Amino acid sequence: MSNSNIIEQKKQVVQEIADKFRDSQSTLLVDYRGLNVAEMTELRQQMREADVDFKVYKNSMVRRAADEVELSDLNDTLVGPTAIAFSANDVIAPAKILNNFAKEHHALEIKGGVIEGEIATLDQIKELADLPNYDGMVAMLLSVLQAPVRNFAYAAKAIADQKEEQGA
Repeated sequence: MSNSNIIEQKKQVVQEIADKFRDSQSTLLVDYRGLNVAEMTELRQQMREADVDFKVYKNSMVRRAADEVELSDLNDTLVGPTAIAFSANDVIAPAKILNNFAKEHHALEIKGGVIEGEIATLDQIKELADLPNYDGMVAMLLSVLQAPVRNFAYAAKAIADQKEEQGA
């Protein structure tokens, strides 16, 4: 293969990574050094089930893509083996999966990330991981919305019971 073909392939990979940075609601970088093949396979499966793209790229390619999308501050975290989780649909899923996996497998270390286009601190990523997922948030919202109606129903029933006792 000629040098020009190799350079063209590398440019395509950099472009692919840059597009993923742009299209993702959240992107997390992790050090997976120390995970065995079975653990890595388990992590990839959890990511796939949550519709999260989880890949390992060369750090030099990721640096170029980060520079292209004005996320150069990520370059400090691009040292050693780095896997990247891109999520276009769910901001919380990658943080939740990786945080829970890291609790069980101490070899996995969250290095940094981008949340909705802004570079996130490790504390912000941990806070995000502690939030309930979309379905959990909808359930919480519904219970908050139902509470006044439920309380009104209890009050109306209490008044009706009281009137019934007075009438009897």
